[in-house]
Formats: sequence, C-alpha cells, structure tokens
Amino acid sequence: MSHDGVGPRAVMRSVAFLTAGALAVPLLSGCGSADEAGKPLARQDIAPAGRAQVAEGGTLRWAVDAVPETFNTFQSDADATTTRVAQAVLPSMYRLDATGRPQRDSDYLESAKVVDTEPKQVVLYKLNQQAVWSDGREIGAADFAAQWRALAGKDSAYWTARNAGYERIEKIERGANDLEVRVTFKRTYADWRSLFSPLYPKDVMGTPDAFNDAARRKLKVTAGPFVVKKVDRKKDQVRLTRNTRWWGRPAKLSEIVLTAVPRDERASALAEGKIDLAEIDPATVQRIDGAANGTAGPLAGPGSGRTAAKALRSWALAHGSDEDTAEDEVEARTELSKAIAKWEQQQKALRDFEVRRSLEPAYTQLALNGADGLLADERVRRAVARALDRRELAKVVLKPLGLPAEPVGSHLALAGQDAYADNSGALGGQDTTEAQALLADAGWVPGGPVKKQEKGEKAAGSEGKKAGGKESDSDDDSADGDDTYIVGADDKARAGTDHEEKRHVTEGESARRSDDGPRQLAQDGKQFKQVHQGGAPGAYAPKGTAAPAGAPAKALAKDGKALSLRFVLPSGPGSEPLAAVAARITRMLAKVGIGTDITKVSDESYFKDHIASGQYDLALYSWPASAFPATDARPIYAKPVPAADGSLSVEQNYTRIGTDQVDQLFERAVSTLDDGEKRSLIRKADSRIWAAAGSIPLYQRPQLTAVRKNVVNAGAFGFQTPVYEDMGFLKKGAKRGAKASASPSEK
Repeated sequence: MSHDGVGPRAVMRSVAFLTAGALAVPLLSGCGSADEAGKPLARQDIAPAGRAQVAEGGTLRWAVDAVPETFNTFQSDADATTTRVAQAVLPSMYRLDATGRPQRDSDYLESAKVVDTEPKQVVLYKLNQQAVWSDGREIGAADFAAQWRALAGKDSAYWTARNAGYERIEKIERGANDLEVRVTFKRTYADWRSLFSPLYPKDVMGTPDAFNDAARRKLKVTAGPFVVKKVDRKKDQVRLTRNTRWWGRPAKLSEIVLTAVPRDERASALAEGKIDLAEIDPATVQRIDGAANGTAGPLAGPGSGRTAAKALRSWALAHGSDEDTAEDEVEARTELSKAIAKWEQQQKALRDFEVRRSLEPAYTQLALNGADGLLADERVRRAVARALDRRELAKVVLKPLGLPAEPVGSHLALAGQDAYADNSGALGGQDTTEAQALLADAGWVPGGPVKKQEKGEKAAGSEGKKAGGKESDSDDDSADGDDTYIVGADDKARAGTDHEEKRHVTEGESARRSDDGPRQLAQDGKQFKQVHQGGAPGAYAPKGTAAPAGAPAKALAKDGKALSLRFVLPSGPGSEPLAAVAARITRMLAKVGIGTDITKVSDESYFKDHIASGQYDLALYSWPASAFPATDARPIYAKPVPAADGSLSVEQNYTRIGTDQVDQLFERAVSTLDDGEKRSLIRKADSRIWAAAGSIPLYQRPQLTAVRKNVVNAGAFGFQTPVYEDMGFLKKGAKRGAKASASPSEK
C-alpha cells in the first residue's frame, strides 16, 4: 500500500456533531438522472491495434514497484503487482470496461443472472464449458464454494484482508450440471457481480494453511492466458508465459516479465533497454518529451538544440568566468562531462519511447482528521473546504501534463462511472467570505492573544522532517518549538532572523518572502466588521480599512491558541506533486487566517504512524474508484464504533468522521436490486459525505506510462482491466488501428 494509491479493500472515525441551528446544511437530494455520469475525463491511451496487426511472440518487459510478498489478492500485504499477476493468470467473472463499469468476461462466464428474489436472492452462474484450470480440472462449484468459505469471515484461521459480500452468502450448490453454480444469499446483495473476481482454485482456498501460505510465493494452478512460470526474488522478477491450456484467443506475447524498478531509476532503465513499459513520474515525462523534441537534457533549454557541454560553458560565463576560465572549468569536470555524455546518450535512446497518458481510476483528496482537536468542529472543517479553489489545485498537477484539470465531484465514483454525479454543492465551492463567517461563528478571533507553545508539544507525529529541512526528533523538546514555523500564526517581522531557513515558503512567493509573516492589516484593535464579498481577504478588517488583494488574513486565535493545523506529507520519490498541492493549499488557508504546520515523513511511516493512527490534521492521499461503491466505499466512510477493547474501530475511515445517515444509505444501496434506486442512494450518501467535510476530493490522478513505440494495446489503461492476450509488438510495416482491444464481454 502506498501513500498515493490505497486499495479500497485493504484491511484497516470520533464523530463530530453539529449543534442544531448553528449551521444550515443545503438540501441533500442526491437524486439525478443516469446521464450525470457523463464520460471519462480522459480516454485510455494504449496505442490500439487489431490482433492481425500484432506480431506473434516476443517478451514484454514491464516495470513494477516490487515483486509481491503474496500472490493472494485477499491478503493484507497484497499490492499492485499482486493484482497485475492475478489479472493475467486467474479467472474473473467480471472485468471493468473503459467507463469503469463491470462487464461479464465470456471466457469464463456464459451468463449470470438473478433467478430468484423470494424468499432469498439466488444467482445462477453458467460457466464456459471450455474453462479449465492449468492442471486440466474444470472450473466449477467446488472452487466457488471454497472461496466463499475462506472469505465469509466465520473462520479466523483464514488470514483474510477482506470479505465484503461473501459474508452475505448462505450457500453455494452445483446447478443442473457441472457448468452451473447456484449462489443463495442470506441477505439481498446488490453488488453480487463483485464476487469471484478473481477466482482462486480450491487448492488455494480449501484450507486455512493453503490460503495463508500456498499462494504467497507461487501460483501452481491458474486459469488465464498466462501462467506464473518463475518468481526470481534475487533478480526481482516475475516471469509469466503463455498458458498452453488457454481456451480463449491465444496470447500474442510469448512472455511478460515483471521487473521491480524504483521509480527514480526508470528513465535510465528505459534508455538502457532493460524495460519496455513503465509507469513514470512527471520528471521522466519531461525527459521523454524532451528527447522527442531534440532537447539535450536539464542543462539545455527546450528546443534549443544546444549540447549539454555548451550549456555548461554558457553557465560558467554567465556566472563571472572569462573565456579561458570557462573552458578550464568545463574540462576540469571530467566526471560531470561523463555524466552529461551518458545523459545525452540516454536521451537518444529515449526517442524510441513515447508517453501514453490518461487519468487513473483514482482520486487525490485532502483528508481532515475530525477525531479531536481543532477539526472536531465541523464549522472549522467546512471553513477549510470553502477556502480551497479545487480547480486551481487540479491545474497544479494536471495542466502541465496536458490532461483535463477538472476537480472531482464525488467521493464514490469518477466521471464516466454509473454512480457519478457532482455532489460538491452539498458543501459549496470556494468562498472566502463564507469561510471567514464559519470561523467567526466557531469563535476564532483575528489577531487574538496566543499563549507560547509549550516545549515538547508535537505538531505532527513522532518523527519526520519539517518543511524547512530540519529533522524532528521525538526525544528533542526543541524540535517542535522555535524550529517550527506555523504559516499565518506569527505576524512579527522575521527578516534577518536565525529562523529564515526554517520557515515555510509558499508556492509562487519566492520573489517576495511571504515567510516573513503575513502582511499586516491596518487596524486600531477596536472596531471590526465582517467583510463582505469583494472586500479584504482576511476574516475581519478594521472598519473602513481595505487590505491588499490576495494578502494573507490576520492569524486567528481562540482561548489563547492559534488556529494552526498539522499538515503531514510523505517525503519519498514521487511526492513532489503532493508537495506542490500542499503549498497551494497552505496559501489558500492563510488567506482566511488558518495556519499550517507542514511536516514531511518517510513513506514507510506515512500511513502506519500518521494516517491510520490519526496523528495528523490535514493529509493528502488517494483512493481508487470502485465499480461497487456500496460495498467497497462503505468502510472508508462508515461511522466509527467502539471496539471490544475500548478503542475506536475506524475500519478504513482515516478521517474518523461518519454519520448514521451515511451508514444507512450504504446499507440500503447494497440491499436493493433496483439499479436506479441503488444509484440514487449512492449519490445521496455522497452528498452527506460532502456536507460532513471530512475529506475533500481534489483531482483524478494522472496516469503516465512510458512505452516503447512499437508496443500496442498497452499503456495508460484508464478504467479498463488490461486485455493481456492482445498486448504485443506491432508487425513490421503495420499501422496502429483505430479500434482498441476488445473488452472481455466482446470476446
């Protein structure tokens, strides 16, 4: 599990109540027509080609983050590579299409439908008569039953990470013949299509020992276009080869080799011919785009055509060296010259690749921890939300990549999915005046007295790195004292002090050192009035006095405490976009008087030590969109409940904010077989999640994939489950087709 892509079914809310009459909540109808779902904001980008255009054979070398610790997707340490392997080698009754909606996979399933609803819901599966496991045994009811028993949650000997839906099954039986499976439910289950995808053989699911261990390091029996041929943990590789017993359209590739390559090393691995396909970060996108445009590298301007050596010489001249000295400096940097030569060589090699870009079926959100502290007050959470310009935040990440910079309007679905509707109106858009009014109603006073922070008070968890670069130490009382600059919480002039390198610099303000403290608003300290739309950006201003447009507001205080929020961020490779977004958020909050104390922590401790344990006020992380939000999103937004040991069980609700109404709407949605009613209930639930202001969806994550130009039917897949048997290398002389690979239901 990474900080920026949390699985919706991974294992793992104090509730904030609003005083009646204190805040009016807009009418939450949540009802809309089906066409509100619209289309995906970005199409998949996979270089589609018909199978006739794809060469037979070849090895596709695919970079992944790690060789998985387990090949059992139902275990807690399953990761993205676990899913990749399962998609290629195991049956799934349903797979997702390009709009993120489930479609029957005809390679395994001839039909599936609800045949009874009274007295119990019964689903009849009719399997493809050719569907067999790699050991020759037919796929059948015994496999379905074994998976149900393992995931039903009744036997604690099974180390399962999730059992959503399986606990509703009452029994599984053989139908009229071996190809029929009858599944009877104890309670009506709307998301029955989410079950048995993937499906494991009874050899894996049959006993706790087999479930816990048999599929961790290898998969002996599979049933997909590929099989797991070899797992080489020394080389960090998983080798998949064609399944000779595969009954569907034969795989074009002879094999797929999944190789673990760190994200910051992928550009070099691509250039050196070690991999053909890799998800990449924006910096690598720039390198590949630069190679296509003839740019030498970071020392040469885009399209300039200068060599890196000439750029280095120009740099030396610009910084005071004469002609002779500049030449000497270039010659003296032997190692640098070698590095430059290597860079240029890599840039030439990168011309064989292109960036295929789309949007991931996942969104990044700002999470607000409402368990206790300042954000336990719903008015403060709503003020934070109303201070944000979500469209601007989306632009920070997506516009430079040429992707649609639209803010996400739902917690439970993305544009194109059936349940999607923009319900953000339940909370409201960016409104400085409204944010200020909410804070004033909550008792926060501009420029009020602030007690000195006691030594030993921690701003954001036990250990981390302050934005200014200082490593905090849980055993050092000074770590969070004078060395922590809280944006907006100190209005003293700071120029020339010893703290200059430890303060925050918000994005776009390097020319004017905004970290010298928020600009002063002229005031006499006596008469104040609330500012109306179009007035000063601060929460309040002296009567008759205007403030500079866009200036930070006067810092707010209450009961001797400054309004400052602990903003925790990961610090590992690839976290730069989150840091840029956090900088913009910091500036937006400062405009309404909310301070932020940014702490950067290691990726390893981000979730475990901070998000999951509640040691944060604000945080940025992502959730994937599910085709089954009534099932998969429920634990993310469920109201926390006391556990048997006295602790609070939050499931995956890291914001710790929930309501009985949301829980009830989820339960009703998962218990109806009327698709229209289910969609309406999901949208109503989303409206109430917006109103609670526990998490603010910002933007759909970019999906950036570097792919060798002659690789087709692979790349940025968007919502769609990859069609592994259609991937391959374009035949010599062939051209890409206009039609993408067939969806599973079209096979």
